[in-house]
Amino acid sequence: MTALRPEHDAGQDGPYEHGAYEAAGAFEAAVDQLADPLNDPLPGQHASQWSGSDGIPAEEPGRGLHRAPDQPSLAQTQGLAHSQAPQGAQTPEQTPQEWYDPEGFERDWYGQQAPAPVPRAQPVPAPVPLPPDDETVGLRTADPRHLADQALTARQPVPVPEPDLGSEPDTGPEKADPEPRTGGRAERRRAAKGRGRRRAEPRPETTASATASAAPAKPMSRVEARRAARAAKDSPAVVASRVVGELFISLGVLMLLFVTYQLWWTNVRADQYAGKETHKIQDDWAKGDRNPGAFEAGQGFAIIHIPKLDVVAPIAEGISKEKVLDRGMVGHYSEGTLRTAMPSAKKGNFALAGHRNTHGEPFRYINRLRPGDLIVVETRDAYYTYEATRTLPQTSPSNVSVIGPVPPGSGFTGPGRYITLTTCTPEFTSTYRLIVWGKMVDERPRSKGKPDALVG
Repeated sequence: MTALRPEHDAGQDGPYEHGAYEAAGAFEAAVDQLADPLNDPLPGQHASQWSGSDGIPAEEPGRGLHRAPDQPSLAQTQGLAHSQAPQGAQTPEQTPQEWYDPEGFERDWYGQQAPAPVPRAQPVPAPVPLPPDDETVGLRTADPRHLADQALTARQPVPVPEPDLGSEPDTGPEKADPEPRTGGRAERRRAAKGRGRRRAEPRPETTASATASAAPAKPMSRVEARRAARAAKDSPAVVASRVVGELFISLGVLMLLFVTYQLWWTNVRADQYAGKETHKIQDDWAKGDRNPGAFEAGQGFAIIHIPKLDVVAPIAEGISKEKVLDRGMVGHYSEGTLRTAMPSAKKGNFALAGHRNTHGEPFRYINRLRPGDLIVVETRDAYYTYEATRTLPQTSPSNVSVIGPVPPGSGFTGPGRYITLTTCTPEFTSTYRLIVWGKMVDERPRSKGKPDALVG
């Protein structure tokens, strides 16, 4: 602390006497120590050690009042140095310095900070030249999109340069857009997608087509137009061939439908009708309505069973094709000269006819019957069992003697109780007749039950 200046005596005028108390310059040095740094004098004037503008170091505390009397003060020493310096020369102490230290202030408040890392410059890949396209072969900068595509193809990472925040944006020709951006974002995306593709080249036209397209067609005369119209029309031969072809196709379809009807649909309908007629006959027998005797044409009166062939069919009076045979029933020869005996007769030939193909075809496989095979005829009162004896594979349709009382060629020598089965042969034709003969071996009343041939 600087000592206070002593008061002068009362009545004494004049300034203080410095020499009486301290050495010369001690008071100024003390004032300099109390200088406020906020009241820094202008450059070139005397300032305190806080400003550091004149480079005067601060004296050590306590030395301003207690230095030796013969020791010059710091101000006197500096004044002497200034006086000894040549005029016009500026000493290092006279170099103006800033008293505020920003780095020290930041270090005192925020602590020691690590130095900011200096961004390392990344190597920029060399631009890859693009192949010339159809539009231009001029200079062109490397497109980053092509670099990315080539890097993906080679499966190598694409080096991306880090942005330099402190540098100014490069607006040179390398960074300029190859095309001006116009329109919205969608339009720019489409332009970017199509930038790397080659445009499809138009196919070269042939000489004839190019000539035809280049030169307009010459109008034809009336005669030429008529000739062209005639040539465009189909000739009569072509029209006739088309008509014949359509007729054949139609006939083929009709034939196919007819065959389907004959081989499949007629059997379906005949089986349905024969089944209904069989049930009707059995119901009438149960009621007692069907008495043996004369029957009307087409009326069912009996049922034939051929166990070997698994045949069960109704027997109707007459051999009418429409009323009997085409309905899946077996017809009894009972008209005119073709009249034959009934099963209940004591002597006679019980002759039957049936279809071999189509319309229920009950006699289709009678050619498989062999001597000893059984045939059973069921009536209202009894079961009549016949045994097959002989087969005539083929005979004329006009040979009516095969159904006589004693058929020639059957092996029978005299009258008896016989059965004759007739049908067409070969199959699907009516050129000849197939004959099977048999003789009765058993007559069993219905009251005694079914014969063994039907039970087994």
